[in-house]
Amino acid sequence: MKTISTDKAPAAIGPYSQAIIAGDMLYASGQIPIIPETGEIAQGDILVQAEQVMKNAGAILEAAGADFAKVVKTTCFLAEMADFAAFNSVYEKYFTGKPARSCVAVKQLPKDVLCEVEVIAYLG
Repeated sequence: MKTISTDKAPAAIGPYSQAIIAGDMLYASGQIPIIPETGEIAQGDILVQAEQVMKNAGAILEAAGADFAKVVKTTCFLAEMADFAAFNSVYEKYFTGKPARSCVAVKQLPKDVLCEVEVIAYLG
């Protein structure tokens, strides 16, 4: 296994890695809308926060030698299911290959953000 770490995505805020490569697969930790340069949460609505989440996920994919086209599965967490359509409007710009996906609303996300996305990508 190989640990992936990049300063172009937020550092882990707990005892975990940004991502792990195991065999031909990349397993990335959930990304929230933290701006890597400042450590602050992207301020704004679901559109603003989802854009930052996608940038963070993209940075981790890039650090692993992959891109959004290599993603086979995502898990998306929303603070409010009412944000589903707006979230999808951002999501579909990045995940054009339409990977398998789960999307759920949760009671609360870290740092009270509006969304979080984790990805699994094939590196072979």
